[in-house]
Amino acid sequence: MLKIPLRERFSFHVQREIVTLALLTGLAMVLLIGVTALSRVFHAQQDALAQRWSGRGEADLKADKYDAAVNDFRASLRYGQDSFSSQLGLAEALIGLKRTGEASAYLGNLWGAHPENGVVNRELARIAAGKGDMPGALRYYHNAIYAIWPGNAEADRRNTRWELIKYLLSIKALAQAQSELIALSAEIGPDVSQQVSLGEYFLKVQDDLHALAAFRLALNVEPHLHTAIAGAGTAAFGMGNYSLAQHYLRVAVAQQAWDRDSASLLDVVDQVMRLDPFRRQISDADRDRAVEGVFTTAGKRLQACSAAAASPVAPGGGQNLGDAWKQLQPQVTTQVLRRDQDVADHALDLSFNIERQAGSRCGSGSASDAAVLLISRLHEGS
Repeated sequence: MLKIPLRERFSFHVQREIVTLALLTGLAMVLLIGVTALSRVFHAQQDALAQRWSGRGEADLKADKYDAAVNDFRASLRYGQDSFSSQLGLAEALIGLKRTGEASAYLGNLWGAHPENGVVNRELARIAAGKGDMPGALRYYHNAIYAIWPGNAEADRRNTRWELIKYLLSIKALAQAQSELIALSAEIGPDVSQQVSLGEYFLKVQDDLHALAAFRLALNVEPHLHTAIAGAGTAAFGMGNYSLAQHYLRVAVAQQAWDRDSASLLDVVDQVMRLDPFRRQISDADRDRAVEGVFTTAGKRLQACSAAAASPVAPGGGQNLGDAWKQLQPQVTTQVLRRDQDVADHALDLSFNIERQAGSRCGSGSASDAAVLLISRLHEGS
């Protein structure tokens, strides 16, 4: 029997072990590759299902089908638990269903991971506003305005500030709304529709100066735009610049005779320009006629408002306004007014007092009555 040398037997054994190890290693690698491939296929299927359900959720959300959207996004999250868009979509759908408590929980988690996200901050602002939490609403709205937005970030920030302004107006926070409008005015540029909207909102917060500036910027681009012309007239009226208001309002009414708001303001402005005895570069004769006009207007107001006629001239009783007007009437003539300034001053003071009392006791009067009140405020600071 042939004996194999020990060295050769050892070498054969080693080679066999190497081959076996190589085969096992190869098999392991094949199995690993197979498992990896299967895992990739599984995750790809999971991702596809998550995206499919998320797409359905987005479609249902746009269609205001909030119940369906909630189910869609929850199904999406079962396949992709870390999906930011699905969590956000679910929160928005829950807000649509007025389930703000649940929505807040999702948004709170998202905010913790993405505090710089504009959409998340805006949704949190809306929830805070709905709860009457003004400090929270302001904080999140401002976060959203300066946050990161996908897509057209500039437009999203601007729209968010508009939303904040409307919220502030809804809670009568006029001073804060005015501040936001001033900030917005530096951002919107020469866009005509935006400038007109800006002017209209400045009118809402009683900032006539900025309103006029916004309307004029719009008119620089579209000189014949009726809304901007009428708005400029309204703003100038609010500023007490009646000559400028008259200019714009006449153009507005000439453009659209059915613009009743502009026509009513123009009527008052025309009366102010006719009756104001203090206007610049007025002749003595025109001033005397204006004083007579104011005094006559006050007399007609007394006839229409008996409660004002019975009111005392001064606190504590004494002569009433009706008797005082009748007593002064014979002196309010062109001849007397020309030589006696005290009579003119007395006639104006009495007329202003009559119009104030009548306004408080009988409500608004004619355009001439409104004009006399405006004149009194202009020149008495009341």
